[in-house]
Amino acid sequence: MGNAEPSAPVRVVGRYALYGEIAAGGMATVHFGRLLGPVGFSRTVAIKRLHPQFAKDPEFVSMFLDEARLAARIRHPNVVPTLDVVATQGELFLVMDYVQGESLSKLIRIAREQGGCIPGRITAGILVGALHGLHAAHEAKNERGEPLNIVHRDISPQNILVGSDGVTRVLDFGVAKAAGRIQTTREGQLKGKLAYMAPEQITGSVTRQTDVYAAAIVLWEALTGRRLFSGDNEGAILAKVMGGVVDPPSRYVPLPPGLDEVVLRGLQRDMTQRYATAREFAVALERCTGIASSTETGEWVEAMAHTTLSQRASKVAEIESSSSTTYDATTIEGLNTSTSAGAPGGPEPSGVRPAADPPVSQASQMSSLSVSKESPPQNRSTVLYVGLAGGAFLLLSLSILIGALALRGPRAAAGGAQVEPSTHPSAAVAPLPTPVAPTAASAAIADSATSTAAAPTAKPTARPTAGGGTKPPVGVHPTATATATAATPTVNCDPPYTLDASGHKKWKPECM
Repeated sequence: MGNAEPSAPVRVVGRYALYGEIAAGGMATVHFGRLLGPVGFSRTVAIKRLHPQFAKDPEFVSMFLDEARLAARIRHPNVVPTLDVVATQGELFLVMDYVQGESLSKLIRIAREQGGCIPGRITAGILVGALHGLHAAHEAKNERGEPLNIVHRDISPQNILVGSDGVTRVLDFGVAKAAGRIQTTREGQLKGKLAYMAPEQITGSVTRQTDVYAAAIVLWEALTGRRLFSGDNEGAILAKVMGGVVDPPSRYVPLPPGLDEVVLRGLQRDMTQRYATAREFAVALERCTGIASSTETGEWVEAMAHTTLSQRASKVAEIESSSSTTYDATTIEGLNTSTSAGAPGGPEPSGVRPAADPPVSQASQMSSLSVSKESPPQNRSTVLYVGLAGGAFLLLSLSILIGALALRGPRAAAGGAQVEPSTHPSAAVAPLPTPVAPTAASAAIADSATSTAAAPTAKPTARPTAGGGTKPPVGVHPTATATATAATPTVNCDPPYTLDASGHKKWKPECM
């Protein structure tokens, strides 16, 4: 593993800062990485960078992109999740979740160097987790719910990661095969590690049972601490894979009863004699022997790989501390929104070399869209004031109209009789009973006119009618009353009668 000094120049790829390497393989190198998000958000990740010589090969590029597409469809705790893909400057980067742990291949080697092998219960627990992760990959479906028929094709101790949390995770689906794969294999080219290939894979046929076979080889080697198929060259290895004798693992180490049968069934060259699924293999292994808990496995991993894990933990702590002080919120936002190296909008952080044409972050785009759609505060206030003023004007006009209608309504019902207001200062007088019931609409109008009057209303008096009843008094708006009295001559109906010579009352016709 290379060193990633925080003070050294750091390459920024899109939203990620790229640090020293964690491990290197034949096709790519895995680096420490740091997600540089807005408002101070950041996260440590692992970034797989395709080697430059392969990035120029369309087949390898297609295979690398397939890894991201396929892995993103697998959601399971025993599979390392894929977070993002970045393409820039003719290079490809696959962003994965960072897991503090060690590969099974290194754990086997450490145990062998110490003169032993991995304890059986821990080995069984590690392989059970890997088999459950494989089963999740085999059962993965696309967006339409159709099976992808993913086959890893490269199961080996190097592609099984055991975390310090005791959880096993499968990684590297770079040579996986799935239905609808956009990349085609060159004719006659074998992909994967020959010593872990099933016989049918060598002849060009792969199924989910191909991964079951490879997992059985890994289980055999983890139990015994030695290689199952080895040789001086590929021809010797190929001969053993196709026809060599496979010894039971108990020949080299003591094992619980029945474990040999479980392992050897997974190693059947005839695929029809193997376990039908990886899950079936995992269940058989669980039933045969007790498996270690994740706590026990994690403690064992910490003890076996203590030096390496401590160094990585220190490196991650340095990176996180460096990124928190080097990239403040303003600088990170500038990195996310800049469209080219050296674009205006803010100073570059010290020691950072941005990649050309980094993609604009989705969060920044959404933020700018939200700001552009929002109306300024002063515009909203203006609209509110105008609306209130218009409403008040409309209410005043309606009140005047209602008052006029209230005045005309009772006069029409009384056959044109005039209303004579008194000068009593009362604001409102309850109406007396009347033989003619007003309509609900006229009553509502009269009530509205009374409640909205700006000055005290006049107190009308009850008037007798020809039938011996009384006319109902009506609350009349002062303005409307003045208008009515100005248009018609005033008649004195108090009293509404006169006395003749004999003392009899004669009703005034104009007061009837």
